[in-house]
Amino acid sequence: MKAVLYGMTFAALAVSASSHAQISVSIGIAPPALPIYAQPPIPGDGYMWTPGYWSWDGADNDYYWVPGTWVSAPFVGALWTPGYWGWGDGSYAWHRGYWGSHIGYYGGINYGFGYGGVGYQGGYWNNGAFSYNRSVNNVGGGRIAHLYSAKINSTPNNRVSYNGGRGGVRLQPSRAEQSIANMPHNGPTAPQAQHELASHGNSVQRASINHGMPKVAATPEPGAFNAPNVSGARQAQVQRFNRPQGVTPQRMQAPQRTQAPQQPQASFSRQPAARQAAPQQHATQASHGAERPAGPHQDGHR
Repeated sequence: MKAVLYGMTFAALAVSASSHAQISVSIGIAPPALPIYAQPPIPGDGYMWTPGYWSWDGADNDYYWVPGTWVSAPFVGALWTPGYWGWGDGSYAWHRGYWGSHIGYYGGINYGFGYGGVGYQGGYWNNGAFSYNRSVNNVGGGRIAHLYSAKINSTPNNRVSYNGGRGGVRLQPSRAEQSIANMPHNGPTAPQAQHELASHGNSVQRASINHGMPKVAATPEPGAFNAPNVSGARQAQVQRFNRPQGVTPQRMQAPQRTQAPQQPQASFSRQPAARQAAPQQHATQASHGAERPAGPHQDGHR
């Protein structure tokens, strides 16, 4: 196995926005399948869901799970493009996630909760406020001002966490996604970087210990590993490393509902991590007003 890891310090995590496409880790072992978990309720308006992923520790030669979490949007119009593992040149490489005004390519990985592999169906920005799709988000007890309902079509419940290689997702970036990749972006925020470092320091998050079922699979906010709403993996992963079936996700073009973001201050980029498989995009009209309580969503797959 070959492993190359570039630092686990904040100095290594803080890079320029233009370096969002850089590969931070390259290894010879595919990441485990994505665990199944419930999404904690949204803490409040302006929070964006960032899916969990498998990151790599070169010192211990082990993957560890970075829980999915709600993150306060760093600027109006901000959308999160998840990172992903991709096969190339004989190894699996981690491509960092980033903040921007559009959702870019994330390997066709189906992270659930609106991230079906192509685009994002969990909500959109409208006149400076974010409208949430209650069909794929746990909106809690009605604290969210702007809500709408739109069912989404997703691929079968596929847990593949990487693109290409043996059993990986088969989807290449579209021309639009290639253009988005060349736009200015910001890396993960400081709370996101701290969240990953906390996951790295927690031994029960390691694949060699949890066997694909992390004790903490999702948190209500970054670093809240002991919060009441923490969600653990719900079922064992039959395929631990690289034995899943490949999937070719379906693409659909959807109108962009985002606003041009205000220029944020500093940009942070992190290192590690992994995620998973595919669906389609759509657009729908938001409805405003109070929301009926909704229970925890499982994976965002319907």
